[in-house]
Amino acid sequence: MKKLFTIIPALILLPSLTALSVISCGKEGTDSETDTIHVWPDTLRVATLYSPESYFIYRGQEMGYDYELVTALAVDKEMVLDFDIAPSLSRAIELLDSGKVDLIAYEVPVTAEYKEKVVACGPENITTQVLVQPRRGEEELITDVTDLVGKDVYVEAGSKYEARITNLNEELGGGIRIHPVNRDTLITEDLIAMVSNGDIPLTVVDSDIARINKTYYADLDITLPLSFEQRSGWAVAPDRKWLGDSIDAWLNEDSPRSEQAMLLKRYFEMSKNEPGNSRFNIAGSRVSPFDHLFKRHAANYGWDWKLLASQAWVESKFDSTAVSWAGARGLMQIMPRTARGYGQSGKSVMKNEVAIETALKFLRDLDKQLSTKVPDENERKKFVIASYNSGLGHVLDAMALAKKHGLDPQKWDNNVAKAILWKSNPRYYKDPVVKFGYSRGRETYDYVNRVYSYYAKAKTKT
Repeated sequence: MKKLFTIIPALILLPSLTALSVISCGKEGTDSETDTIHVWPDTLRVATLYSPESYFIYRGQEMGYDYELVTALAVDKEMVLDFDIAPSLSRAIELLDSGKVDLIAYEVPVTAEYKEKVVACGPENITTQVLVQPRRGEEELITDVTDLVGKDVYVEAGSKYEARITNLNEELGGGIRIHPVNRDTLITEDLIAMVSNGDIPLTVVDSDIARINKTYYADLDITLPLSFEQRSGWAVAPDRKWLGDSIDAWLNEDSPRSEQAMLLKRYFEMSKNEPGNSRFNIAGSRVSPFDHLFKRHAANYGWDWKLLASQAWVESKFDSTAVSWAGARGLMQIMPRTARGYGQSGKSVMKNEVAIETALKFLRDLDKQLSTKVPDENERKKFVIASYNSGLGHVLDAMALAKKHGLDPQKWDNNVAKAILWKSNPRYYKDPVVKFGYSRGRETYDYVNRVYSYYAKAKTKT
């Protein structure tokens, strides 16, 4: 999947606004071995993969740690980025080997298997497999692998996690109760959520995946390593080592180091749960502190104001100052790109009336785009609300998956709602009917349920 766009300071022209113009550049890179001076290319051809770490589309906006860091590189060196979203790491390496891309901006393991094919460069990622356990009192935490004897550990069947816990069990002389889980139904993210919910006691995942998920589930402990460290990083072809050297030199400069630190914090430390700190109690006579605004504006768009208020509660807890990890702002958590699309700025959508009006315009447009696909007006509202959360593309993907697997693509509950959960499973998000790749489907599934749970209470108010 090719994506070509120009990167210029303070502006990313996304695929829907493809730009083919090239900014000339004269910045130079140096080969560390020969001291030969090379000029940065006008266009940097980059391969990456859909994943929760590297690249994904969230609420219509392209995101990801590796994506944003390589974008910062392109901005600094005034290059056009030509993105190729590869279906697998092996395919990305084929693209690199054939000269079709210059760089893989994804975690390529630094192992003997890849040593002859690629040269590591860029940000170094060091991971281990770790135990995911609920955070209880310090005396109850498992702090030594020997304490796993007699414990139940759930892992994806056939995964490297099952292989590691099986080897560890053998090293300890047995006693760990290992439960392989069918990977077609539950994946790593699901198992982590199940530990948080108390459905299973323990699981095993890579530390970077654990860190991302801990930003959703603060009640987890991920401090016990179960394997040796594994290094990974970006990669260039052996005959383009100078490019890797130049990227390394760039990353050692003050500004890129600061950018990298900010991105590490954003993706691996900041809470991904809804912002807001309101303690508003729906038990009173009002649905929200802003009933008058929701009533006034929703009437102009034919939208149920109590449903809109329910969304606002889930989005921001009625906190007008809320800013999310992804940059969504205000009462209705408007994303920067959405704000610009409706002639607003990040600052203006912090104003309640602007936020409500912008949200209603967005909901109206989503409803129009879904009107022929989901004819039933009441049923369609769930699709619209799901699209507001994840982006329309991911909901359309879920509808395509639902249809392919014998579910009703025009019904949300138990049908498309089920399919949206599959969007975090590689088996499904790599399916040819899927156009927008990975999405954290559990978030969208829960979002719709929480909006309608609040809405059910809101409808009892006069």
